[in-house]
Amino acid sequence: MELKFAENGLLPVIVVDARTCDVLTLAWANREALERTLQTRQTHLYSRSRQALWRKGESSGNTQRVIEVVADCDGDAILYRVIPSGPACHTGAASCFHKELLAREQGRNDGDFIRAVAHLRNVLNERKRQAPEGSYVAKLYAGGVDRIGKKVGEEATEVVIAAKNAGDDELIWEAADLLFHLCVLLEARGISLDRVGAQLLERAGSR
Repeated sequence: MELKFAENGLLPVIVVDARTCDVLTLAWANREALERTLQTRQTHLYSRSRQALWRKGESSGNTQRVIEVVADCDGDAILYRVIPSGPACHTGAASCFHKELLAREQGRNDGDFIRAVAHLRNVLNERKRQAPEGSYVAKLYAGGVDRIGKKVGEEATEVVIAAKNAGDDELIWEAADLLFHLCVLLEARGISLDRVGAQLLERAGSR
């Protein structure tokens, strides 16, 4: 596809967290920055203030691994889907978009599930690597698949019981417990949630 760089040689770049779909940054890239991004799978951009090419994290250490690069329908903007290592914003915020102009509608929690699962995945991975003393998750990992699997079975039963009751709160609580322990089991087996997601998408296309 032919990209349409502006007269100044730049294209707007939207940087999105591939796990949560949160928009992290709106920046700019010239042709060289884009080419380096494609070659290295690290976010490269062009600083209009410094008039220079730069790699995200080269001074802060908050790098971004690029999972995918796509162009919009007109070829005059591009999107980087990334896995960030640390905050995207120079202020230390996870996203550059954190100054609220319009509050979220009351009762709307769009995207909370995706963000929660992404956070849980990071926590479980850290507990698996560091095994901190007193950690419940670390104890589950130490017990192996048998111990974790037993907990998954127990929580699944609790979900069914809660579903038969009238209130929602108990079911939500038990469902969260089940999802938590299922994520621990998958992490213990070294199976990523992305593989489960891919299987769900494959099934959705055939039904």
